[in-house]
This record gives sequence, C-alpha cells and structure tokens, in this order.
Amino acid sequence: MGRLTTHVLDTMSGSPAAGLKIDLWRLSGEDVHLKSVTTNSDGRVDGPILEGDEFRVGNYELRFHAGDYLRNSGSKLPDPAFLDIVPIRFGIADAGSHYHVPLLLSPYGYSTYRGS
Repeated sequence: MGRLTTHVLDTMSGSPAAGLKIDLWRLSGEDVHLKSVTTNSDGRVDGPILEGDEFRVGNYELRFHAGDYLRNSGSKLPDPAFLDIVPIRFGIADAGSHYHVPLLLSPYGYSTYRGS
C-alpha cells in the first residue's frame, strides 16, 4: 500500500527542523484540508502523513510553516520574512507507491525533490 512521508532539514544550521508545522491539502476543485502535523526532533513526522484508504491518486499540497519555524529557532528575519509558508504541490499517480517529499530549508531559499 502507498504512503506519503516527508522530512525537513534546516540547511542554515545543518540540523533537522524540529517543531515545524505542516498542513496537507487535497486539491480537487474545492481544496480539502486533510491534516496538520509537526516534525519531531529528527525533522520527520511520526509515521506517514497519508496512507491506507486516504492515500489516493490526485493532486496535493504540503504547506510548510517555515516562517514560524525560523523565527522560533532564533533566525533573525526581516519583517515581513522572505519565506513564510512554503507550498509544495505534487501529484500522486500511483496509489501503491511511496511518495517522499523532503524540504531543505533556509531563511532565503528552499529546495525539494521526490525522495525514496
């Protein structure tokens, strides 16, 4: 059965991004908020964000609350911050696969990829 996972690395500090809130949305004409999770001390979420019958083919968005995390971690940010909520839209084409969507984050940039 397929599943969705993520992790977040703070590239400025060189450590996992602990305590970062993430919202998951299903995008289907009328967007539906599926759940909110928070990263643990390893920058990961405890278990898959989506799995089982909820894991379906379709378009999704993870919204990483980067600005709150960066402020709470002691980063000196301008007001307003350059990055606040980082949205990553992606598609799930195979409900039997593992989709891993990591985020590499700093106060002025980010990158992502489909991991394993």
